[in-house]
Amino acid sequence: MEDWSELIFDRDTAFEEKAKQVYQHQFEENAVYRRFCKALGIDSDLLGGIQYDINRIPLLPIKGFKDAEITTQPDAEPDLTFRSSGTLAMQRSIHKVINESLYQESLLKGFQHFYDLEDTVIWGYTPGYAENPDSSLIYMIQQLIDQDNSGLSRFLPLDEPINPGAVKEIKRQRKQLIIFGAAFGLLDLLKLQDLHLPSDSIIIETGGMKTYKREISRVELHKRLAKGFGLNGNRIHSEYGMAELLSQAYTTGGQWFNTVPWMQLSIRNPEDPTEALMPYDEGLIGVMDLANVHSCSFLLTDDIGVMDDRGRFKILGRWNPKNLRGCNFLIEVD
Repeated sequence: MEDWSELIFDRDTAFEEKAKQVYQHQFEENAVYRRFCKALGIDSDLLGGIQYDINRIPLLPIKGFKDAEITTQPDAEPDLTFRSSGTLAMQRSIHKVINESLYQESLLKGFQHFYDLEDTVIWGYTPGYAENPDSSLIYMIQQLIDQDNSGLSRFLPLDEPINPGAVKEIKRQRKQLIIFGAAFGLLDLLKLQDLHLPSDSIIIETGGMKTYKREISRVELHKRLAKGFGLNGNRIHSEYGMAELLSQAYTTGGQWFNTVPWMQLSIRNPEDPTEALMPYDEGLIGVMDLANVHSCSFLLTDDIGVMDDRGRFKILGRWNPKNLRGCNFLIEVD
């Protein structure tokens, strides 16, 4: 298909039909994913039943982005390359983005699915990410900043208090302030000053609740952020995304995440990831992100979560798998 965005973002085509077409494309064109499917004893004849149960589509362990090149176009020069966070000595995920405009469409339409960008000022506070030139989070925030023509949106300087005058100017121009930041970065920012933001402001934390020194629950984090910024608790939101995904999910007050229309999640049995669990059963989060059409849209994460009967999900922590079934086939040659 020449223009995948027409299919992926088409509101009139059912998600199941979109997933079926993307699966067929990736089985045929993504050598790593095809080997993985075959290692599980699954061939292209699975397609006949996908329209009835897309949970049968195999989910590639997300560590595949560390072990191999995950792409449907191995000979193409990528528009972008994202690398997951980590030190130089760590094995990091590499996601080659073949079509930058498709990713821009995904992140902007995804954000506007939850928020109004008009008359909105975006601030980013990203210690720990700023030194990663290939950070997908930095790229995403920059794209949102670029939508604002007022000149007020920007990345905040690290380890400096927020300028109260800048907050007053946003309020004077009757704009809404949204601040993106990782958990401990935002908490450290609060240590620099006492600052109450306008009551319609929104804080979007992007995770990172655990470091080698500190750990905090999302519930406790949101309480501290609400108190520190002088906001109601429902003004503290969360974003779920990663270098391996080209779509994001958000909470808009509370702990339950909602996805964009071209992204669906399921909860999988850690002992048998081909099994999708029932609502409220805990397991591994499986993601179908159709914006990943040029890499792999069907992924099994290392996150533990639970889903309710409305399709919303909650993140409960991280899981470190030893050997998921089929992983040893990732780097074999055809």
